Amino acid sequence: MADNSNKGFTHEKLETNNFLMIVLILLVVAVGGLVEIVPLFFQKSTTEPVQGVQPYPALQLAGRDIYIREGCYNCHSQMIRPFRAETLRYGHYSVAGEFVYDHPFQWGSKRTGPDLHRVGGKYSDEWHRVHLNNPRDLVPESNMPAYPWLEKNTVNPADMAPRMKALRLVGVPYTDEDIAKAADDVQGKTELEALVAYLQGMGRALK
Repeated sequence: MADNSNKGFTHEKLETNNFLMIVLILLVVAVGGLVEIVPLFFQKSTTEPVQGVQPYPALQLAGRDIYIREGCYNCHSQMIRPFRAETLRYGHYSVAGEFVYDHPFQWGSKRTGPDLHRVGGKYSDEWHRVHLNNPRDLVPESNMPAYPWLEKNTVNPADMAPRMKALRLVGVPYTDEDIAKAADDVQGKTELEALVAYLQGMGRALK
């Protein structure tokens, strides 16, 4: 008769030793994560921009920083899922190649308000200005707060060159010329103008 005492002891030891169980679980999760994540770094669909996607111009980049600062991503997703109900309402589903220059990307998941990924070009600049100053002037049932201070604050030109240099370090292909003229591109622009420029540029590559 076979002696199963060693097998029983090994299995019991594994189940009753909390530290060993935690280490083995972490090991399995780490290996599984690496198997799923590492190949993405070598796929063109996730590392190369889709046709038409360019690094953000200075004014749009300033607008994106304002969008993040004001917490717009807390209520508005920027990721359209590949489901019929989503694409019928919002347009073509989001693909990774659209976000290769976003650091960090703003996909999000919660939608108190509509998805904004393909809002670019959907409304006029004036519509966005009115909507940001007081959303209820255009959408009476909206619970979005107003942002009247944006048209009073101006973008700081001195912030743009360091911002672009930092993004270039992580792979965004800004040229020396882009960085040199960044301050002039936002000179005298309000935060409202910058945010509208960012919104108008959203998701237009695959439209």
